[in-house]
Formats: sequence, structure tokens, C-alpha cells
Amino acid sequence: MKKIALFPGSFDPFTKGHQDIVLRGLRLFDEVIIGIGRNARKERYFPLDQMIHLIEEAFQEYPNVRVISYDDLTANVARNEGAKFLLRGLRNTTDFEYENGISQVNRHIYEEIETVFLITSPNLAPISSSIIRDLHRYGQQVDEFLPYKLVNQTV
Repeated sequence: MKKIALFPGSFDPFTKGHQDIVLRGLRLFDEVIIGIGRNARKERYFPLDQMIHLIEEAFQEYPNVRVISYDDLTANVARNEGAKFLLRGLRNTTDFEYENGISQVNRHIYEEIETVFLITSPNLAPISSSIIRDLHRYGQQVDEFLPYKLVNQTV
């Protein structure tokens, strides 16, 4: 049976830290689906279509990586995609506290789902999407933190 993991997040933007989790996840899983969830409470900074395109481009050499967007509960999406695993990255204990609660709820909704946590590589731990958004918003170059180049520096 194929081991499929869903890597859910808002990925606004998708960083080298996220890329690292996906590439390391490929050592554990046959397929990793990067799932960009839509959050009704948050307005995206980078357009969803642009982010999907950039992530697909970053993983074009990996046929076992797919990118989807969704507007549903993550556990439901995992079930519908045939994923028995959720892949999550942890930078610190704050991330763990937050992710632990979510993993319990996902397990309640979809009993067969297991959440697999990977500790972020130390050199990538300081990178967060919110920091990158702030840098970009105020005109700073952010490409060194991303696995792709932002062609249009304005949003």
C-alpha cells in the first residue's frame, strides 16, 4: 500500500523550511501532497494561484510531490486524498503545543490518520512565513528564504 502524507498549511509564503520538511518527508513516504488550506479568517498576502505555481515549479523534479488547495477540514482532505499521514514541521515548543491540539482533533475526525512531526533543520528554524511577509511588505529582498524567485516583488 502506498504511503501518502498530506503536508497542510497556509504557506503564505512557502519557505525553504517548508521545502526541507517535504524533502525529508519523501524519505518516509511514497508521496507528499502539499495542501494549501484556505482560512476564512485570514486574507492571503501572496495570491493562492501564484503560490501554487511557485511551489509546483520548485518541485518539478519530484513526481511524487503534488500541490493542492482546499477549503475543508484537513482531516477530511487527507481522507479524500487517501493520505493516512499528516506531515508537520516543528521549529520550537510553541509549535508543538499548537500542533499537538490540532493533531488530536484530526485523529478524532479521521481515526486512521497519524501526524508525523519532523524537527526543523537548525539552520532553517528562524524562518517563518510571517517574518518573510513583513520583510517583503517593507521592500526587503526575501529570495534567500524561499525555494523559488519572486518575479514580481510587489503584491
